[in-house]
Amino acid sequence: MVGENRIEPIQAFGLKVISVGFLNPGDKPIIWRGPMLHQIVRQFLGLVEWGRLDYLIVDLPPGTGDIALSLVQTVPLTGAIVVSTPSDVSLQDARKAIEMFRQMKVDVVGVVENMSYFVCPHCSHEVDIFSRGGAEKMAAQFSAPFLGSIELDPEVRKSGDGGKPVVLEGEHSAHAKSIFAFARNVVARVDEIKANAPASVISIQ
Repeated sequence: MVGENRIEPIQAFGLKVISVGFLNPGDKPIIWRGPMLHQIVRQFLGLVEWGRLDYLIVDLPPGTGDIALSLVQTVPLTGAIVVSTPSDVSLQDARKAIEMFRQMKVDVVGVVENMSYFVCPHCSHEVDIFSRGGAEKMAAQFSAPFLGSIELDPEVRKSGDGGKPVVLEGEHSAHAKSIFAFARNVVARVDEIKANAPASVISIQ
């Protein structure tokens, strides 16, 4: 805590992070209804000592539930990134998310396909474990930008669990290149949206 009713985020590798998981360590679940979820969104946005940021990214759970609605109703957003795997079930949720954001007048920054493909470490052959290309087709269907395909890579999981994200290896790393390509596309799209927005609009990205 910082002062009275202020929250200090955890900092690492130039990033500031806050999570409900930090406030509730261990295996005990947090079982909250809509009003409590709305309150925690407001607290994380208003009570955390963020300081000056280049971007503020809010990672939402899948679907179109209370948290997404609370966020949209609480602050003006630059836009939403819709994440989906190539599977039909995941794409169904992603389509609903796009429709929700558009109904709420939130720009869709774009669509990214996560776990898009797996590269065999022995022969370098690409395997489409969950199919491939479904998110790109969906993006075209909704006239939304396609931001890229993220490789399904065990090293990403290992590095994350080890506390040293694979992106620290740099954009030329075989394990990080798809993530860097996606990030560059996101930055370009955010710049485009900001350039076309009214000068008076103050947004949270």
